[in-house]
Amino acid sequence: MFAALQIENSQHMWTVALGGGFLLFAVVGAILYLLRRFFQDTRAEHASSTLAAAPRTENASAFMAASMQGVIQKLREQERELERLHRIEKERAEQTERLSEEVTRNMPAGLLVVNSTGIISSANPAAEHVLGIRGLGFRRYSEALDEDSELTALVAECLKTGKIFRREEVKHSSPGGEARRLGVTISPIRRDEGKINGAICLLTDLTELAALQQQVQLKENLAALGELSAGIAHEFKNALATISGYAQLIRGETPEGEAHDYAQNILEQTRNITHVVTEFLKYARPLDISTETVPLQPIVDRVVSEVGEAMPKIRIRSEGPFGSVAGDEGLLRQAFLNLARNAAEACAGAANGGRVLIRGEAVRQNDNGFQRVTIFDNGTGIPADVREKLFRPFFTTKASGTGLGLAVVQKIIVQHGGQVRARNRTEGGAAFIVTLPMSSEVPEAVESKQVEA
Repeated sequence: MFAALQIENSQHMWTVALGGGFLLFAVVGAILYLLRRFFQDTRAEHASSTLAAAPRTENASAFMAASMQGVIQKLREQERELERLHRIEKERAEQTERLSEEVTRNMPAGLLVVNSTGIISSANPAAEHVLGIRGLGFRRYSEALDEDSELTALVAECLKTGKIFRREEVKHSSPGGEARRLGVTISPIRRDEGKINGAICLLTDLTELAALQQQVQLKENLAALGELSAGIAHEFKNALATISGYAQLIRGETPEGEAHDYAQNILEQTRNITHVVTEFLKYARPLDISTETVPLQPIVDRVVSEVGEAMPKIRIRSEGPFGSVAGDEGLLRQAFLNLARNAAEACAGAANGGRVLIRGEAVRQNDNGFQRVTIFDNGTGIPADVREKLFRPFFTTKASGTGLGLAVVQKIIVQHGGQVRARNRTEGGAAFIVTLPMSSEVPEAVESKQVEA
């Protein structure tokens, strides 16, 4: 009985446990159902608000295809935007490059860029004009500028050590033999931890400025020299006159013999010294220059006639316009006659015969008119060591010269407000170039190209 009671109690407990389990399962199921419905409704609302453009479909492949199309569309829009930005940046870079090229091409100073291998990678037109060399680009700087030039040495030092040269002055000789004075600034180009990748060189032509400074210095020296030498030359002439008088007396008293010969030699030497002193006085004493208007054409015609008569084997002629200048006719004729006579003597031994050309040009620069007269010859040219000494007093290459001819020419031209310079011609011979300010009464000055004989 006790056993039966235990069995009945056990059955009752299992019944209660089973009933409680079913009840718990039903409650959990109901809660899960409600949660699922809640989340489905929330997801549907969110999808309808944020993905209104997305196609509603129950096919998974169609949904993936639509999603990929949306992504591709966005990528294409981004690609178009990137292309637009790239195009803008490219146009900006091209505009900057054009501006840089325009500034470099039109800048008044010469610009040379030399890379680390010694090749000129860039050169503007001003650099070619200053150096007198065409086609500088992609040439080795030492070959283009001359191995032994001062400019080549400075560029080589900059490339080697990185030294900066500021406002240096160097001498440069163009391929045509024209001597120029250049102002130079050279700086290294550094990249990648300070490594020297090249050099940039700025060039300025100081030739005219140096010539102007020389003219000012020359005028000051001439003024001081004239004051000092006028009195000394006068005493020299008096002493020479006395010596010449006594020599003439000795020669007259002894018609023959050694005394007569000695007296004759004394007279000849005193005449030579008197000539030198006279020429020196022309150079040293201040010139009294009138301000009358002097037409140059009659002066040039007279010079051609006189040289042609004195040296008939020389073919001499003139061409081009010759205007009028303010000055002294006699002094100007003396200067041009001296230059033409020197040119004729320089080409007297030419194989094909001596030729002298006097060419006139009217030039306008900065609203000012200038008359340029160039005397060409086909002689042997001017040696490099002589060119800088040509206008120095008492310097001469002639056996019987006084060395004052060109010095007097320079003084006359400088006193007229002009300048005279000499250069060699590429085809042989020399050229003396005289530049004088035109008379204000002559308005016909026209633009002219540089003389290329």
